[in-house]
Amino acid sequence: MTLGITPTILIVPGLRDHVAGHWQTLLEQTLPNAASVPPLEYDGLSCAARVAALDAALAKIDGPVILVAHSAGVMITVHWARQHDRKIHGALLAAPADLETPLPAGYPTFDALAVNGWHPIPRERLPFPSIVGASRNDPLGKFERVEAMAHDWGSRLVDLGEVGHLNPAAGFGEWPMATTLIRELL
Repeated sequence: MTLGITPTILIVPGLRDHVAGHWQTLLEQTLPNAASVPPLEYDGLSCAARVAALDAALAKIDGPVILVAHSAGVMITVHWARQHDRKIHGALLAAPADLETPLPAGYPTFDALAVNGWHPIPRERLPFPSIVGASRNDPLGKFERVEAMAHDWGSRLVDLGEVGHLNPAAGFGEWPMATTLIRELL
């Protein structure tokens, strides 16, 4: 950025919100210019409520913003981008959850996601630079589907290898590559 203005890093968590030990939670704690979309107190499965929460968090930030989204947070981000025109400096979209495909047990059902407005996944080109980090063995998003989404969004695809869903259950607390990819968006 020019003139010494550093973008605010806005964390967009997935449906499980803020998980202790998650790389997004740890990233927010280590970056001086980071904030997070707060957890919803009600309507947690509503896509519209999640998009409104992202928009409200953005409204509190003056200046440039880099979005850092994970899982369903990526879907919140792309739904938001389709509905709003605020300038965004860039976005890191990590391990997008393919909400158009039935998810494993323990996650919302396909029908519950449909009723709550998650379908279809927006496929329009994003109006800001973006990087999609895709896992080769993510149980919530097959690599080929995520690759196609990244292409449609105009995002640069980064093959992360076999990192599962890039969360604590897959062995990820800290994820140092996140800061490297964020720097690429500066």
